[in-house]
Amino acid sequence: MKTSTQANNESIATAFATDEQRWAAVQARNPLADRDFVYAVKTTGVYCRPSSSARRPKRENVEYFDTAKAAEAAGYRASRRAAGDRTSVAAQRAALIARACQRIETSEAQPNLEELAAEAGMSPFHFHRVFKAETGLTPKAYASASRARRLREELSAAATSVTDAIYGAGFNSSSRFYEASDSLLGMRARDYRAGGPNAQIRFAVGQCSLGAILVAQSQRGICAILLGDDPEQLVRDLQDQFPKAHLIGGDAAFEQLVAQVVGFIEAPALGLSLPLDVRGTAFQERVWQALREIPPGATVSYAQVAARIGAPKSVRAVAQACGANHLAVAIPCHRVVRHNGELSGYRWGVERKRELLQREARSRNIGDEQRP
Repeated sequence: MKTSTQANNESIATAFATDEQRWAAVQARNPLADRDFVYAVKTTGVYCRPSSSARRPKRENVEYFDTAKAAEAAGYRASRRAAGDRTSVAAQRAALIARACQRIETSEAQPNLEELAAEAGMSPFHFHRVFKAETGLTPKAYASASRARRLREELSAAATSVTDAIYGAGFNSSSRFYEASDSLLGMRARDYRAGGPNAQIRFAVGQCSLGAILVAQSQRGICAILLGDDPEQLVRDLQDQFPKAHLIGGDAAFEQLVAQVVGFIEAPALGLSLPLDVRGTAFQERVWQALREIPPGATVSYAQVAARIGAPKSVRAVAQACGANHLAVAIPCHRVVRHNGELSGYRWGVERKRELLQREARSRNIGDEQRP
């Protein structure tokens, strides 16, 4: 039996399969067809997306191509209106997703994918893809991060009981909350409110070529990678991050994990495949996910990160999210620079940032030379 998602995928794939369906999409300037084909006009030699605001051609002068590249291979050029159309479509899309995010953040009961898609006027499949492209998170992951933020805020309120916090964060039953509490908080709600007194955090401090390094691990994964000059200060920073957790010095097995992190710092080409315990607001998690998608050896500006997560005006907030990162290297905030390419501030020192970027650049160059 086909799932609803599979059925949606198939219906989208066949919605613009025939010339009749494609011509109808061109007449309606249907933006949902933009990902499926372009149309070219024989009399002008240009091609457009179905949603283009260009004057509609005569049907007998139109031919269709599955991709813009195919149209260009046939000798057509992009319409001058294409850039303006894309800007307009992108703005409309960003506004739709912004409204969906607001709906997720303010609803007492979390809306499901079908409800969000219907409000945006899209199929669930297309909405899911657009939402992830705009925010860097799936609707479900965004809702989870938003709910976790609300829950932390509720638990931090001194006058709020744990039960009130659970319902205030949008859970309509305590049993449903307790099923998800570990993934949202990394510990029981009562323990989180008390500062994590029963949480166990294993950690070890070592040395690498960048100075002192502290690696800490919760039950969910690596929760801190800190760099600095003073090992004792790194331990104090960890205590500030988890003020009432039970900190346990790492054993020989844990030292191997630290060695793996150090090895990645020394040789970025090795990669780092370790489970991470990432805790932040919905916005911070969007930023951090975007950072993890920057390839080693590459850099982007804060403005580019803001644009990638669908919040182009939030450049300063992006910088603050980079500064709130507790997972050095694993979440590579060192790959974010000023718009002119100059290095900006770095939580663990600009010189460490410079050295990390230089190592990644050397590693990439060596890899390029070794390719046949």
